[in-house]
Amino acid sequence: MIVLSETWPAGLGPVICVVGARPNFMKMAPILRAFAAHRPSLPALLVHTGQHYDRDMNDRLFDDLRLPRPDINLEVGSGTHAVQTAEVMRRFEPVLDAQRPACVLVVGDVNSTLACALVCAKKDVPVVHVEAGLRSHDRRMPEEINRLLTDQIADRLYTTERGAHVNLAREGVAAERICFVGNVMIDSLLANSEFAPAASNTLQLAGIATQVADTAAGYAVVTLHRPSNVDRPESLRPLLSVLREVSQKLPLIFAMHPRTRANMERFGLQDLLSSPRIVLLPPQGYLEMLGLLKGARLVLSDSGGLQEESTALGVPCLTIRENTERPITVDEGTNTLVGSNPDAIRAGVDEILAGAGKTGRIPEFWDGQAAQRIAADLAAWLLARHQQQVAL
Repeated sequence: MIVLSETWPAGLGPVICVVGARPNFMKMAPILRAFAAHRPSLPALLVHTGQHYDRDMNDRLFDDLRLPRPDINLEVGSGTHAVQTAEVMRRFEPVLDAQRPACVLVVGDVNSTLACALVCAKKDVPVVHVEAGLRSHDRRMPEEINRLLTDQIADRLYTTERGAHVNLAREGVAAERICFVGNVMIDSLLANSEFAPAASNTLQLAGIATQVADTAAGYAVVTLHRPSNVDRPESLRPLLSVLREVSQKLPLIFAMHPRTRANMERFGLQDLLSSPRIVLLPPQGYLEMLGLLKGARLVLSDSGGLQEESTALGVPCLTIRENTERPITVDEGTNTLVGSNPDAIRAGVDEILAGAGKTGRIPEFWDGQAAQRIAADLAAWLLARHQQQVAL
């Protein structure tokens, strides 16, 4: 529901806020709350592209994050990168035509982010990109292409770390288009940490009778989903084998992505994780996952968001990737890149268990106020643009 503030110009449309996949929800929730609290409040229209295919998981995320249900759901569903991007563009264009927004705000690096930005570029609608300038420098990653192109299109770019400004300057993005605001993912984490259930409660509700979460040694949280790690048996088998080895030193709670589970079954690798010291869970709700992370001794993952969340929580993280678009988590946080090399993974685990894991520090502007800074800057930017247009 669009509620226009009395002091918001009548001729200035809403901010269309786009979500499409799970990471977007955590970033958008604090932004929408900040828009409502700002004076003048920023009228917002929430559009869900439907890129994320798990409807039940979507509902849980909206509830956990206290995120309002979308005003519009494009119901695109899953597909190849090309099909999904094209279908989002096709369904999003009529929304732009009908709503005539002041701008479109996109977050992160999923296909919906780029697709909606491309439509805006063709329709001369300003694009605002939250989490701009992050780079893995690996163009084999679809997310890297989405990030690069969205930042070239965007009119206003909000960054989570100052290193992103170096990347954007190298790519020819003018400094006046960029604003350092901090990390909205951390806004969500700090706002919801007190509501996160303990790991033992999550396991009990899942019907798992285990003492994994209560062992004196603690436990590790595991996630794996990137195609480079899970789509080929020659990549997945050694990773599962080393995880089984690690479980002999520290119990594992593995929140398993459907893609990973399906590939394990397809390649006949299920037995590698058949151990009482490895708990296999389906994808978890936001609060449940946050509770697992809070209680963890360490994290083993190829996720982008978990690198940031583990840094914010002070939990050592071993990232099973050769690169990261979030270098601040390595330079200042608790993250270490170990790639997919089993020896590096073993060494990283042993180092943490010996008490030598990274403790890190909280990066600049990871203070829970990033969304408020976005709301303040965006309101001023849009009102200034509107006044200039009216004066012409």
